[in-house]
Amino acid sequence: MKKQPRVLIVEDEPAIAELVAVNLRHNGFAPVWAEDGTAAQRELDAVLPDAILLDWMLPGQSGLALARKWRADARTKSVPILMLTARGDEPDKVQGLDAGADDYITKPFSTQELLARIRAVLRRRAPENVDDLVRIGALALDAATHRVSWQERPVKVGPTEFKLLHYLMKHPERVHTRQQLLDKVWGDHVFIEERTVDVHVKRLREALGAAGALVETVRGVGYRITAQAAPAEKAA
Repeated sequence: MKKQPRVLIVEDEPAIAELVAVNLRHNGFAPVWAEDGTAAQRELDAVLPDAILLDWMLPGQSGLALARKWRADARTKSVPILMLTARGDEPDKVQGLDAGADDYITKPFSTQELLARIRAVLRRRAPENVDDLVRIGALALDAATHRVSWQERPVKVGPTEFKLLHYLMKHPERVHTRQQLLDKVWGDHVFIEERTVDVHVKRLREALGAAGALVETVRGVGYRITAQAAPAEKAA
């Protein structure tokens, strides 16, 4: 029997939590509810979920603080987080994504949209059947072992940033629009906003350090990775 994906719902409003849980259960998921950060941490310590639905406004620690905390923890850093909130302005969305959320869902939301977004982050998390090593200058990515190195030193990147970097490195010197990157890295669904690409490119550059200069912004078009970024090659 196929394992049901476990989804941790961190939501302090019982009515919303119950509605989400019922819909998840009816669509092949195994929902678990926690009403605040303390209860959520207990659930995480017991069993690691496949995804987390995290409300922004919670008693005690906010969803934003929890997202940052779980992203900083080696055990939970790769668990997809979908932020649930009534705060729909772009600065709030960017803040949520910067805190470590993989997606951002504004209340009220439709059940079908929620399910589609959960499936999307689970697809992105699934390992790809690839077995190749790619290099751009001193930057190397081994898809089989899921490792990145710069000048023979290991570099830690998140799962989405890894997929983004892998795609860019497989197509060097080519300029990719945000929409093309969404289709190729996130999948051909309609829910992720183009601004998400900018956030993950920023995270990728920060993770790469000096090698981040290899990822260039082509103003008005999109992004590319190039071996012609001399300053990055010279970095220690």
